[in-house]
Amino acid sequence: MVPVVAFLWEFVLRGRKRLGYRVQMDTTVTGEISAEHVGALELVHRETARSLVNPSFVLLRIENHGTATIKEADYRNPEAVAHGVQIRFPGRTVAGFVVTELSDSQLVNNFGEKSGLTRKAIDDARGTKVGVIELPKARLNRDDHYKVLAVLEPAPGNGPLTPEEMKPYLEGNALLGGRVVKTESGTGLSRRTLALLVFLVAIIIAQFGVYVFNDPSPLDCAKGNLTLTGSTAFAPVLEEATRQYRNSCGEANFTVAFHGSTEGLRTLNEAGRKAGSGPDMLSFTDGAKEDGYPQLLPRPVAFSLFTLVANKQTGIQDLRADQIRQLYDGRVGNWRELGGADLPVRLISRSPDSGTRRAFQTRILDGKREPGTNSDDCLKVGPGGQPGPVRCERPTTAELLNAVANTPGALGYAELGGITGRDDLVPVRIDGHPATLDGAVHAAYPFWETEYAYTYGEPKAGSLAASFLRYLTNQVGKDVIRSFGNRPCAELANPVLCHP
Repeated sequence: MVPVVAFLWEFVLRGRKRLGYRVQMDTTVTGEISAEHVGALELVHRETARSLVNPSFVLLRIENHGTATIKEADYRNPEAVAHGVQIRFPGRTVAGFVVTELSDSQLVNNFGEKSGLTRKAIDDARGTKVGVIELPKARLNRDDHYKVLAVLEPAPGNGPLTPEEMKPYLEGNALLGGRVVKTESGTGLSRRTLALLVFLVAIIIAQFGVYVFNDPSPLDCAKGNLTLTGSTAFAPVLEEATRQYRNSCGEANFTVAFHGSTEGLRTLNEAGRKAGSGPDMLSFTDGAKEDGYPQLLPRPVAFSLFTLVANKQTGIQDLRADQIRQLYDGRVGNWRELGGADLPVRLISRSPDSGTRRAFQTRILDGKREPGTNSDDCLKVGPGGQPGPVRCERPTTAELLNAVANTPGALGYAELGGITGRDDLVPVRIDGHPATLDGAVHAAYPFWETEYAYTYGEPKAGSLAASFLRYLTNQVGKDVIRSFGNRPCAELANPVLCHP
């Protein structure tokens, strides 16, 4: 940015039209060391044949030092004034001069008889005699230049002048919309260029130092250890989110221990009571907590969809809500009663601590609890078990899905993201509606729940728990939540659905 701004400032805003001049030689005849053959130089004289007294020679280079062409109309003097710019020699008069070394042969057209090319002498504000060479309103394309060689002698009647006061110069207001600048030779770097280079090198060194010594982690990263527990249905989302967080924040460590929503709440509550304050732990539940945990504070994280899943041999792809209730009441023993295959009904459920089970009981069974199990292998009623359809339980979502896939006639339920990519299961529609966000939001699909993150009291602002909760609601966390079939609460058209 620095070179770009410097270029625009120097060449566009300030320097499109610049008439530059450079004094390439300014010396007396004798010079600093008197040469043996200096006499030839002392023979110069005026038109009257009078020999010059202490003559000196000055060579100036006049150039277009800007980025735009300097035209006749760009000179400040009005049209009635022939010349465009003056070279002034304080304390000296001009005995003679020539224009030489034109960069382009076409420049000679600027120096005709009526071009204003002449010499004269004036008095400045201090009364000092000043020799003047008037130059024409020359058209100079970019990088055009010519040189003026002048022979001078001291002006009579002047007091002593310092070498600095006697330096030749061009009048500074010769251009309209431009300026006159004194340039330097192309050898070496100018002070301004050198300062810019030093500044840029300093920036590069500073950037390298920041890269090497600064913590590369994002501003919202936190260090420490954090345990995540609770819902097995939401576990895949959290495992991916912790992996992404570690990639961005290398000094964060996570321990995952998912054993069900109710067990997660119990674990968090006990850890908080032992610590006396908020432990480094978050518990995630499918739905809001039950009574009995007044110290646990909820934060809605996601809108989770659930689905019924059937073994592929059942021949079932759609069930009405009343048929589902009949199945779990034990009133249907064979799938052929509902138009399916001739297979016994086998119901595989989650354990009572499961938030997914609570969501199923609340949303599908109208709050009625599932009957107890009567089987361990999910294939037949065990000894002493209640007669009726086979009922068994599995502690995690993954185990339930595997059991349904491997058990003929099995029916179960799970978080929608858990069946993604599995072709050994059949997601069952409810009343003709698949598990979709639009269906749930518009009350057509009933099997959904809010996913909550619970803390024991308010987490400290700089803690890993607080940082990870914020992470789940920023863009990266939202992407992870969406990738598993859920939706961030903040993205719902009606965010109230994410609250109790």
